[in-house]
Amino acid sequence: MRRAPDSPFALGFSSGAGLSERVSSPVTFADIAVARERIAGSVLVSPCPASIPLSEATGSTIFCKLENLQRTGSFKERGARNALARLDPVQAKRGVVAASAGNHALGLAYHGSLLGIPVTVCMPEFAPMIKANTCRRLGARVILEGRDFAGARDKAHAIAAQEGLAYIHGYDAPDIIAGQGTIGLEILEQVGDVDAVVVPVGGGGLLAGIALAIKTLRPSVKIYGVEAEGATCFQEAMKAGKSVRCETRATLADGLAVPEAGPNAFAIAAPLLEKIVTVNEDEIALAILRIVELEKLVVEGAGATGLAAMLAGKLPELSGKRVVLPFCGGNIDPVILSRVIEKGLVADGRIARFQAVISDRPGGLAALTKLLAQAGASVQQVEHDRAFAGGDVFAVRVFCTVETRGREHLAEIFRALELEGIRVIE
Repeated sequence: MRRAPDSPFALGFSSGAGLSERVSSPVTFADIAVARERIAGSVLVSPCPASIPLSEATGSTIFCKLENLQRTGSFKERGARNALARLDPVQAKRGVVAASAGNHALGLAYHGSLLGIPVTVCMPEFAPMIKANTCRRLGARVILEGRDFAGARDKAHAIAAQEGLAYIHGYDAPDIIAGQGTIGLEILEQVGDVDAVVVPVGGGGLLAGIALAIKTLRPSVKIYGVEAEGATCFQEAMKAGKSVRCETRATLADGLAVPEAGPNAFAIAAPLLEKIVTVNEDEIALAILRIVELEKLVVEGAGATGLAAMLAGKLPELSGKRVVLPFCGGNIDPVILSRVIEKGLVADGRIARFQAVISDRPGGLAALTKLLAQAGASVQQVEHDRAFAGGDVFAVRVFCTVETRGREHLAEIFRALELEGIRVIE
């Protein structure tokens, strides 16, 4: 049943209400179905192909829902378009404001420009530069405020009250949740006999929308959630039985780093969720690397968390099952991407740093590099330390950074060095 758009609160908007207040009635499956009609032709029906290499790497049959191919690089366009399309003419002329770590802001900025609606976005100071610059290029007013999402949200609420703008909550407004739920409808049409969907979780809007859509039409499909280690507000809400404020830490999955699960999102998703797991930074970095290498796709940290959980063996019950992974965004700063790839290579054992104690006599270093070459390692960097090499004045400690084929190869290199009398310190 469609809600009557007779007030800002019915639309899921507010002019400064706190997150702990429920802004509207829960979302229904009918809302998702209507949202799909409303955004049709304006948002990409993203492909959901099977991935042979990721299936081999995880032991499941993996399908990738490529929301990173949306015009602004994330699924957030769906909810943004749905919410903006429901504004009354007076409010549409006045404009909207939102707090966002980036992707919600991008979705609003892009579709606001298409619909002629002024958009103001408040981002935390740590927001990726690529996202802030893209919002400006799309015509949005961008304000960087606060050390975290909460600071940006407080600023957005203040602007909403001062300027009469409609505040559009990025993950808990019912129209946002309904828009994100259209992904679930597409998954069921694109993947026959899907067994499970593993969804990245921040505030819970994506999880709530997908879970409601899929569980309504096919209750047998299992829904799993994945949070970053530095942002576990949904798990904390599940422990408390309600949305609670949590501290967040810097994470590669910056799009998931919100201080509180959405009350509406939590109420919808919690009863439909099979299980929620946590992944750490090394696991996220490795998942991003695998996607780049195996699928030739760029996916941001938040979008890679589902694969991270699968690669880390945190969902063993999905072995052999048909699993959909929503790659929910691809907006990662190129500078950060290069660091993440390097971090992923370290986590994979393909870049390693170790210490070796060698003779300080002529030829000592040459012997070491010759052994490394014979073992198939590529030397990236070598540093000497004579002062702290121990009691032997004729010894030197060498710090080596090498490229390898992986952890097994690294172990072979260490064994080869030790057989030649070179002491290795990892």
